Amino acid sequence: MESSIQPIDRVALELGPITIYWYGVIIGLGALLGLWLAVRESERRGLAKDTFVDVVMIAIPVAIICARLYYVAFKWDFYSANPEKIIAIWEGGIAIHGALIGSFLTGYFFSRAKKISFWKLVDIAAPSILLGQAIGRWGNFMNQEAHGSEVTRSFLESLYLPDFIINQMYIDGTYYHPTFLYESLWNLLGVFVLIALRKVNLRRGELFLTYLIWYSAGRFFIEGLRTDSLMLTESLRIAQVMSLVWIAAAVIALIYRRVAGYSTFRYLDREKDVDGDDQKRRRRRA
Repeated sequence: MESSIQPIDRVALELGPITIYWYGVIIGLGALLGLWLAVRESERRGLAKDTFVDVVMIAIPVAIICARLYYVAFKWDFYSANPEKIIAIWEGGIAIHGALIGSFLTGYFFSRAKKISFWKLVDIAAPSILLGQAIGRWGNFMNQEAHGSEVTRSFLESLYLPDFIINQMYIDGTYYHPTFLYESLWNLLGVFVLIALRKVNLRRGELFLTYLIWYSAGRFFIEGLRTDSLMLTESLRIAQVMSLVWIAAAVIALIYRRVAGYSTFRYLDREKDVDGDDQKRRRRRA
């Protein structure tokens, strides 16, 4: 039976010399659904309808480039010997932390240029980012990557997984932990948590900081199951280090912004953002 198991074809469509891979299709779908969610919410929060369309038009190419550069940098031994593979992004090999760094930087400079509060922007975007990540992990599934250590078929069946997932986790004669699925489900749960927290009316910036903590906590533990991690040393996984750094930074920022009075505004406030929170705070104290 196992000898007859064939992986799902990674190619979604071939149009002459153009090959479209499921990996790119799924990541694109995640980005579109995330954009739809952000646009709906941004209109409710008083931003121009095309605000997030403009952000995404810049953020997506920047994120892809940063994600690839991040991955290549930590796999330089391979790519320095195979430079023609550096642009072969359709084969997989992008790092979500690199993509997030590129996206956050884009959001920061965009908010400065448009005179919109950066914290308001990323608060609205937080559930959308997590939704995109949840969907994007299925691109890893199609490529049979981002999996964990060896397991048995009976273990996978005990999780009540459908056969198409179990069969896709059969790689080179061995079954593996579907860590892509664990992270996808964790992220999807986080989307509902963040949307629910909108009604709590947290202080500005705290929804985004909660996203950083939620995603990083899940990623830290799930990363420990993976066998294809980018490594800083022989025993230190880069994603786990980044997760701990982001959790610590988010907690410190959350506390500092409350103590220092930088989080006066709340998520549901509808005042017109003519510049950043920090400048408003300084003007009020002047």
